[in-house]
Amino acid sequence: MVAPDNPQEETPYLDALMQYAARDPARLHVPGHKGGDGADPGLLEAIGEQALRLDIPALIHGIDTGVSPTPFERAQQLAAEAWGARRAWYLINGASQGNLAAALTLAHYGDAVVVQRNVHSSTIDGLVLSGLRPTFVSPELDPELGIAHCLAPEALDYALTQSPGAVGAWVLSPTYFGAVAAVADLVAVAHSHRVPLVVDEAWGAHLAFHPSLPEHALAAGADLVISSTHKIVGSLTQSALLQLGGEADSGLDADVVDRAVTLVESTSPNALLCASLDAARRYAASRGYALVDETMRALARAREAIRAIAGLDVLDERFVGRPGVAGYDPLRLAVDVRGIAINGYELASLLREIDDINLELYAQNVVVAVFGMGERALPEAQRFVEALRVAVERVGPVAPGEQGGFAPPPPWGELVMTPRDAYLGPQEIVSVEQAVGRIAAESLATYPPGIPNVLPGERLTPETLAYIQHTLALGGSVRGASDRELHTVRVVAEAAAAAVSPLAVDPTVDR
Repeated sequence: MVAPDNPQEETPYLDALMQYAARDPARLHVPGHKGGDGADPGLLEAIGEQALRLDIPALIHGIDTGVSPTPFERAQQLAAEAWGARRAWYLINGASQGNLAAALTLAHYGDAVVVQRNVHSSTIDGLVLSGLRPTFVSPELDPELGIAHCLAPEALDYALTQSPGAVGAWVLSPTYFGAVAAVADLVAVAHSHRVPLVVDEAWGAHLAFHPSLPEHALAAGADLVISSTHKIVGSLTQSALLQLGGEADSGLDADVVDRAVTLVESTSPNALLCASLDAARRYAASRGYALVDETMRALARAREAIRAIAGLDVLDERFVGRPGVAGYDPLRLAVDVRGIAINGYELASLLREIDDINLELYAQNVVVAVFGMGERALPEAQRFVEALRVAVERVGPVAPGEQGGFAPPPPWGELVMTPRDAYLGPQEIVSVEQAVGRIAAESLATYPPGIPNVLPGERLTPETLAYIQHTLALGGSVRGASDRELHTVRVVAEAAAAAVSPLAVDPTVDR
């Protein structure tokens, strides 16, 4: 086989899997389906023989063992080059695995970290696993919509000043609603305090492949970036990347990151997930510009059409310049539904009824449709717009002057224990009414979008518990709760709570 002129056109890992399968080797190893011969007939019919033939375990000579660089090592090198990282790691447990690994990496250097408060729940899982002591800093809240945007550089600077023992800063960009942070400025702030900046860029893997998109975190100088490539770039669900950026003297050692990744990865990584990362990287690196350009054009037309529907508006580049919004991701189609007579939960149900429209996110006042960089966006966008038009015709707009407002979550409760101590310490289960004022022993994150309303170690307030129950009543769900219907809550045992000493630093910093 002749190698292509552009190395980014290669898929060394995928090719190695296909070559192994084509040889029809004696599979005296796991998995038990033996490439299809031992598979359930229904599974074989559903996913096809080729998928099973490529379901090859780790530690196979010529794939991920043998002469270095192996095809697997070469695939990860190409991923690092495509995004401009010093090193990249394939993740087979999603960006959540990347957040766990990031926390364990930072824990090698100390026990204190500054964290944006509206991070994903997996970041909180990382704090529990690593034992890091967080100082939380609030993101900017939109005064009109009441939704959280990104972190302002001034807020990060203040938080790091108040936390002189911090070994890192951890921020989120883009948000679920498409706001992108001023990452370069956040990098400058973190580095001025001599700490690395970790960016959960789960929703921004595609930003590297078109100049009209906001600058991606690695290009802005971030030191460790979590990238959920399956979300927009199109690898298989549950596949992602962790990428080490910055300079070699940034304070993060590649070997330390590697140890952390290994600790939270399966010893039986799925070859199909890894192959999809190899292929998605090639697709993005070789055709990303054209694909993103096509999608952006289609969604620009869709936004114009949605604005023309009475009672609807969209979140878009008009938000750029507001506090916490340095850029906006145009591949997120967020629709403001405050002007129609039903809420976002009801609209989502109606859209499914009208034309089997299934959304990424739906909440009280906004619904979000997500588009991939490699799909034919125009037909799907037109289908979405037409379903919105039919829905609004059925329910009508609200009367003038009666437009609702975004109802932001109530203020977070006081953090009085570290997440790890609360999660692993003595605890009991009480009714939700009895939980008010107690210290949470579990994380409560309403889905979507999965941002924790309650952390282990925070005092439970009546307002927050009522907010979560209201979200459940509207059709949402809650991650982290032992009781998914939230009739009961797991809390720190009273004796353990009484023995709690105040945290050494103010755990939640507001400018």
